[in-house]
Amino acid sequence: MAEPMKIRAVLKGDTTEIRALITHPMETGQRKDAAGSLVPAHFIQSVIVAHNGATVYDGQWSQAVSRNPLLVLRIKGAKAGDKIIITWTDNKNARRSDEAVVTAG
Repeated sequence: MAEPMKIRAVLKGDTTEIRALITHPMETGQRKDAAGSLVPAHFIQSVIVAHNGATVYDGQWSQAVSRNPLLVLRIKGAKAGDKIIITWTDNKNARRSDEAVVTAG
């Protein structure tokens, strides 16, 4: 199973900044290993961010995203104590979902 995401959601005024560090190899399928063989593609395809159950971001990613990507987005309407859930699915059908609580900044 993949490592947990490091998620922080901080309320500043009427805007909440969500930052998530996602641990994932994000292999393009074009890199060669020491033996000269291609390393198989392994990358996140879908990322969904939900605020109290409502989707606020639904993104389709590809091989062009770097290893261990950092996702940063800002939303309005969140309050301290609200729940943020981030779920990703990769091209090998691995899936991870983690949550954080909005804190006042």
